[in-house]
Amino acid sequence: MAGLEIFGVEGIGEVRPGDDLAGIIAAAAPDLRDRDVVVVTQKVVSKAEGRLVPVDPDDPLSHKAVVEAETVRVLRRRGDLVITETRHGFVCANAGVDLSNVERGWAALLPEDSDRSARRIRDGLRARSGVEVAVIVSDTFGRTWRRGLTDVAIGCAGIGAIVDYRGTDDALGRELHVTEVAVVDELAGAADLVMGKASGIPVAVVRGVDPTWFRRGEVHAEIVREPSEDLFR
Repeated sequence: MAGLEIFGVEGIGEVRPGDDLAGIIAAAAPDLRDRDVVVVTQKVVSKAEGRLVPVDPDDPLSHKAVVEAETVRVLRRRGDLVITETRHGFVCANAGVDLSNVERGWAALLPEDSDRSARRIRDGLRARSGVEVAVIVSDTFGRTWRRGLTDVAIGCAGIGAIVDYRGTDDALGRELHVTEVAVVDELAGAADLVMGKASGIPVAVVRGVDPTWFRRGEVHAEIVREPSEDLFR
């Protein structure tokens, strides 16, 4: 991989329930190329899919009932912060329920199936622009034992979620036994550098990705750990 280009897609505008998100992206990014990776924030995916629920705009804790409804297990509570497991298998704050960048009085939920959402956008871009791209749906997560937030992939299509280097040799000729790289998380984090949290740019394109990464991929099947592999829950 000689290098990557990453650029935000401007002109998306406000996305509303029922909007054709692939059509909006295709119109805003007419120069998409084969093997581009299109990174789309969860918030606009959730809006387009109608994953919005009303909350009391005058009660700062009214969304907590929504969090409980979206939670299958609570791992930790500290004050108003709740670390939960969602039915998708994601461990995150407040079950992914978010009040930012949505109209007052509403909360956004995670998509029902983010991998399916990514496939739908990818198929739509193929139909409208005639290009074979990969799509990543990204969201902002914290990291256990580390401060700060970063974007990770919660869904993908057309790109492997994991690149498995086990059985290959490192630079000094030693065989790698455990190295599996979550490339969709790396690409989501890289894309966030041009989208930001308050820029109003919910879509980015990453160009120059290793062509061997392009295949059928799913975040849920490849990245979410089975309980039997989890040392901390």
